[in-house]
Amino acid sequence: MENITDINQIKMAVLCKIAEYAYEGTLEDKKDGIPDELTDPIKPSFRCCVYREREILRQRVRLGMGRLPAGLHYTNDNGSQIVYVMKAACEGCPIDRFTVTNNCHNCLAQKCIKACKFGAITKTPHGAYIDKSKCKKCGQCVKACPYNAIVDIERPCIKSCPVEAVDMDDNDLAKIDANRCLNCGQCVQNCPFGAIGVVSMMTNVINSIRMGVPVYAMIAPSIEGQFGTASIPALRAAIRDLGFKECYEVALGADAVAWREAEELAEKIQEGKKMTTSCCPAFYNMIHKHYPEVKDCVSTTISPMMATARLIRSTDPDAEIVFIGPCIAKKNEVVSRYIDEINAAMTFDELGAMFTVKGINPEEYEDSEQDATRYGKGFARSGGVAAAVAKVFEEKGLEPPKLRACNGWAECKVALQMLKLGRLPEDIIEGMNCEGGCVNGPCKQTDLIISKRVFDKNVNVDKTEIVRNCMENGFENIEMHKH
Repeated sequence: MENITDINQIKMAVLCKIAEYAYEGTLEDKKDGIPDELTDPIKPSFRCCVYREREILRQRVRLGMGRLPAGLHYTNDNGSQIVYVMKAACEGCPIDRFTVTNNCHNCLAQKCIKACKFGAITKTPHGAYIDKSKCKKCGQCVKACPYNAIVDIERPCIKSCPVEAVDMDDNDLAKIDANRCLNCGQCVQNCPFGAIGVVSMMTNVINSIRMGVPVYAMIAPSIEGQFGTASIPALRAAIRDLGFKECYEVALGADAVAWREAEELAEKIQEGKKMTTSCCPAFYNMIHKHYPEVKDCVSTTISPMMATARLIRSTDPDAEIVFIGPCIAKKNEVVSRYIDEINAAMTFDELGAMFTVKGINPEEYEDSEQDATRYGKGFARSGGVAAAVAKVFEEKGLEPPKLRACNGWAECKVALQMLKLGRLPEDIIEGMNCEGGCVNGPCKQTDLIISKRVFDKNVNVDKTEIVRNCMENGFENIEMHKH
């Protein structure tokens, strides 16, 4: 892997090798040689030595083949867990959380010393000093310093986790509490060493394609902008050339969800009850693991992914169905709740690896008419679900509901706490764990600013009547509630 040091390039190189050999049918024979293929025999490219690089790549190959890193095993507690720490890749990040910087002026006010209730800070000729053995990490010194000379530095994986599921073990290596984890992928996205990986289902999908099984793909609306300027119709054609029998856009299922969820919300309002959406699996996990008091408020309408899957299965009962999107938590949703109806969930980087090894460029395919409404496609953005539900209320001539769109996990936690305390003024919470929505998912392939230009251009399609579009596409007889 000469001159490749960027973590995304390393991830993609591994996925491409796995996809290449999976399509050849030689993966089992060649898997052990992949780390040697991707490293120099003597000179390390991205870690201290080639031996550590190869162990890291070996663990990446295992995850890429749907297997856990060496030493880890599925248990009753983590059977649906998707996110794992690769111990060989974790740096241990030796960070003193509260540190006095050179900005300290050794001032006479000594506000940091007075603010510390544990006697951890003393004055020296060179400035304030924090005794780590006494520090309780309360952060009062940071707030008190008038020069902002004390900084609070947390490990990136711990800081990024919205529910404190990431911690350190006895060796200062990261560990994940499966009972708290949302499988949202924030730690995966934010670890600068790529030490946290995701279990892949890509090889199972490729194996089914090779065996001639009818495999159907479902692509999330946020895919537009992820592969250049390719639109959803062009991407559908490109995905069929990978060996999939057909490819559906999940925005169709989003239209159906907006229709049924609006009906469900109208009933809740009549009963004087509140409701939350259930489209975002990380938000769903947040409620069930951390706010169980309000889980009865969660919409019983299935997600757009599931609505699309049931539409496919209504036409081909023997279909193998694969979801493709930017979301890691979707993998967890499939494994933990819908494995009997959906066979796999893949991410955009896995799809990109398949395009690469097959020499397919989606931008070279022709465009055509899109199937979903602009509202269904809008599910990919924060506020899109709320806008679609409001549109259905308008189509039915109902009084508009009070909507609260939560953009990111921080806003979700505030809204859920208000709901828990009975102080939520709105009728429904739209919860999206990723700021900006699915277009900013942890497995996006393109910078958000660039991808949004393509997405925003394509999202404004002419179709705007949600209920009519649902009936025209056959959703009238599809079961839209959770089993």
